[in-house]
Amino acid sequence: MLWQTTRFAIDLSRPRVMGIVNVTPDSFSDGGQHADARAALAQCERLVQEGVDILDIGGESTRPGAAILAPDDEWQRLAPVLAEAVKLGVPISVDTCKTEVMQRALELGVDIINDVRALAAPGAEQVVAAHPSCGLCLMHMRGDPATMQSQTEYEDVVAEVRDFLQARLARMRALGVAAQRITLDPGIGFGKTPAQNLALLQRQAELLPLGQPLLVGWSRKSTLGAVTGRAVGERLPASLAAALASVAQGARVVRVHDVAPMVDALAVWQAAGGALGPAR
Repeated sequence: MLWQTTRFAIDLSRPRVMGIVNVTPDSFSDGGQHADARAALAQCERLVQEGVDILDIGGESTRPGAAILAPDDEWQRLAPVLAEAVKLGVPISVDTCKTEVMQRALELGVDIINDVRALAAPGAEQVVAAHPSCGLCLMHMRGDPATMQSQTEYEDVVAEVRDFLQARLARMRALGVAAQRITLDPGIGFGKTPAQNLALLQRQAELLPLGQPLLVGWSRKSTLGAVTGRAVGERLPASLAAALASVAQGARVVRVHDVAPMVDALAVWQAAGGALGPAR
């Protein structure tokens, strides 16, 4: 299975590690650590040395209750980092939900659009559909980061997430976006309670019949704190456990803050005979 992106066809026959680089002052676990371009680029280079497969660079926090930035403000944070990151020899993903930012990032040569709102912004679908080969991640979320945790009423969270992702996938396919360009993300922590997040992990295999690679992010999430009682900076073991559980149920990409430990954990998992779940 390949994930087609702007410059790279990413082989998903083994699980891949997407490393998070937040160029923000207010992200939930590392806000301010890489808030200026120089620090963010140094982090990108560090993650490449640690074995990252994909860099995911974001300029706006999506933590619960986060304020929404103007597109120009978000782009001002991202532009100097993306311009250099595309030279690092690995696929570059931009974590944004704004049409203007997507367009500018693609013009710089970014490989993947990772959108927590699954291209809900006016014109976003068309920007991605017009690009000949960029990769895409469609994520499930209700509302926006400011309101999502007040919208956690589901009859069956797994079925409703599956139906949402299926509808967004069908829409992009109808616009001519090749299936090989699309990954799907159940949106752990986005408009869900801890119990609902755990249900998505326990029943993740029910998303596989959608036929697309799953990209899943458990790193440092509050549900792990609810399970372990650990503060956000103490959730590395829990994050690794959740990521491996997700991979064991077919996730092809794991989105993480701590790249080197994740790379090592996956290496041991594979050496011990770990196998990916079926693609469909």
